[in-house]
Amino acid sequence: MQSRISQTEFVALMAMLFATIAISIDAMLPALPEIAATLSPHAPNAAQLVVTSFVLGMGIGTLFTGPLSDTFGRKRVILIGSGLYALAALACYFAPSLEILLAARLLQGLAAAAPRTCSVAMVRDLYAGREMARIMSFAMAIFTIVPAIAPLMGQGIIALGGWHAIFLAYILFSGLTMLWLGLRQPETLAPEKRRTLHLGDLWSGTRELFTHHIVVISILLQTLTLAALFGTLSSLQGIFEQQFDRAESFPLWFALIAAVSMGGSLLNTRFVMTLGMRRIVRATYVGMLALTLLALATLGSGFLQDGAGFAMQIVWCIGLFSMMGLTMGNLNALAMEPVGHIAGLAASVISSAATVGSVALAIPVGLAFDGSSTPLLVGVAVLIGLNLLLSLKALGEPGS
Repeated sequence: MQSRISQTEFVALMAMLFATIAISIDAMLPALPEIAATLSPHAPNAAQLVVTSFVLGMGIGTLFTGPLSDTFGRKRVILIGSGLYALAALACYFAPSLEILLAARLLQGLAAAAPRTCSVAMVRDLYAGREMARIMSFAMAIFTIVPAIAPLMGQGIIALGGWHAIFLAYILFSGLTMLWLGLRQPETLAPEKRRTLHLGDLWSGTRELFTHHIVVISILLQTLTLAALFGTLSSLQGIFEQQFDRAESFPLWFALIAAVSMGGSLLNTRFVMTLGMRRIVRATYVGMLALTLLALATLGSGFLQDGAGFAMQIVWCIGLFSMMGLTMGNLNALAMEPVGHIAGLAASVISSAATVGSVALAIPVGLAFDGSSTPLLVGVAVLIGLNLLLSLKALGEPGS
């Protein structure tokens, strides 16, 4: 039996498993204009579906990977899912049309659900409550390095081998994480704690999950938060290109945004043990709503233009990305705390419901893009406003 690795290595490994999602989305962003020109020249906004089709597949796949990991173990399911992810990336590489590319991206998202969901379950196997939130925040802080460099990596790969070659990088990344997991991380779910893969057990576990008020609230809050993120990711390349004429420098600015936003996760690791998860989540939504309304008033009205307007856009993006580090780890920890005995199933249902729901909300936000940031800012203001109302009304302040 493998000995337990250090907490530092465990956090770094979990960060790389989380990063499967980030690299699959963010490295594609610089490629969207070329994909549009190559595969959908008459409907350039359709290229955004390369992002949302992946996210939709991930949301659907999440329903299955958690229960499978409750039966067969976290590690085995991650390794199989990562292998399928690499095969789907190969299918994307050879895709001759947008429709086939979208289908392959959907499959890639289905497979990526394994490292995403099972890594959360692995953390819950070993930690709970504020300590789980702290570990998740450390992992998110390290994970932020990947979205910081992913667009730069994508731009470099495009320059060397065209946008198709990005999918070869996905295969390499998946292979490295599988090797690290396989050689170093022991299984976290003991055989005696595994559950049979029986529909009756799955149904009873799911029903139990939704009897917990905090689980339902967390799903709703995560749905709205992720919708704001995915809507932003779908529109951001176009905003930089059409509103600010900075298409070439977009990966550099994205790297800066992601690197500075790491502070959100680091702040959470510093204060979550003393302030508590609920208080941090509520304060974050207050701050993000205020920043979004300020951006809408200054950018949407044309009050700020050129360099000042671009600076406001950068500040807003940093705020949005920081919001993820200050809320998602806490919301996951709050939801998972009462359901550790069904951690795999719980991680699946929570992640799947939040992801699929967020895609449904993010697609119209992305497709509303008109060359400016106004539709995005309006959409995000509505989403964060709903988050704030819900968190003030329903997210109480018990001991955790």
